[in-house]
Amino acid sequence: MRRRSLLIAVPAGLVTLAACGDSDDSSSSSNASESPSPDASATSAAPPPKIVDGPLPAITAGTKFDEKPTVAKGSGEPSKDLAVKTVIAGGGKAVAENDFISANYLGQVWQSAKVFDNSYDRKTPLVIQLAQGSIIDGWRYALTGKKTGSRVQFSVPPTWGYGEQGNEQAGIKGDDTLVFVVDVQDTFNAKSSADGKKAAQDDAALPKVGTNTDGKAPSIEVPKTDAPKKLVAEYVLEGDGAEVGAQDSVLVQYKGVLWDGGKEFDSTYARKQLTSFSLQQVVKGWAQGLTGKKVGSRVLIVIPPDLGYGDSPPEGSGIEKDSTLVFSVDILAKM
Repeated sequence: MRRRSLLIAVPAGLVTLAACGDSDDSSSSSNASESPSPDASATSAAPPPKIVDGPLPAITAGTKFDEKPTVAKGSGEPSKDLAVKTVIAGGGKAVAENDFISANYLGQVWQSAKVFDNSYDRKTPLVIQLAQGSIIDGWRYALTGKKTGSRVQFSVPPTWGYGEQGNEQAGIKGDDTLVFVVDVQDTFNAKSSADGKKAAQDDAALPKVGTNTDGKAPSIEVPKTDAPKKLVAEYVLEGDGAEVGAQDSVLVQYKGVLWDGGKEFDSTYARKQLTSFSLQQVVKGWAQGLTGKKVGSRVLIVIPPDLGYGDSPPEGSGIEKDSTLVFSVDILAKM
């Protein structure tokens, strides 16, 4: 299994689509076993930091955006405040607090220059929400307001990092100041949409999904015909990003309706909150339907009962036994 970032706290799981027999917190328990998480109670008690320009150690190699950097050892005492420097100024979208970001990064200890984590070697950017309790506070304060395409360097004192307890797995002591270099690739929020090319929707026996890319929920028009007996997974908008693997986690917008009657039963648009989950922790129809699809796509998924909830739908979901489910899913990022 791919090693998860040391920065990540337990992400929220997707309850509605959890595979039958899983508890509501199955996603949380799985991720908690893979990596340590910042102590939310410790970081949430700290007041907002004062942000200063330095000092910060030099980046001695890998100086271009999205190149793995080499960072010198810290010289002298680090700042007790949050030191932040935009090394490369991007021209993309501004990052807001509570956005999800996609970024490559390297983290090391100020005093020793020991690298404790980096995403460049994993060749997979970190996708994480800049929300309290999801990531160490130093990241939230340093990256909010920065634009995509930017390289940001910052140092994080323990108060806005791992606190006095440190992070034993990473070799971080309770008095260590941390230095990060972060290449901000993209940012996502409740108004994000897939941005792929329109695909043909010419099968009259299948639902038609709207192709709007304004962040609003797309329409889903279910035909007055019998539901298909097999899984359907077709592009509505075809992106050009990486393909999703069967063991990947994804960040999505989605809307779900019943084949019979077209009633909506679940939607991230209605909640105004993106959702992330592992394909190993959702119903088989979702896992099979999204595997092999490209990031940046909108996908129509029609799930027959045997690949959905069958005769055991979630209580209070509005889904009847043996229902065929219809989803529009925007794949925003692979995690």
